[in-house]
Amino acid sequence: MLQETVHPGKVLKGELEEFGITPAELARQIAVPPNRVSQIIAADGQSAVAPAV
Repeated sequence: MLQETVHPGKVLKGELEEFGITPAELARQIAVPPNRVSQIIAADGQSAVAPAV
């Protein structure tokens, strides 16, 4: 049985909505540029997400 893969951006978007915070607020709390969080959400399966080195 194969499981459907889910892009991290889709999961992140849902979690942000559930907690009621914006991508900009998350970025501030984890000390990353706001556009990094927004790009992950916007990609929604269109690009890979790799850990920062």
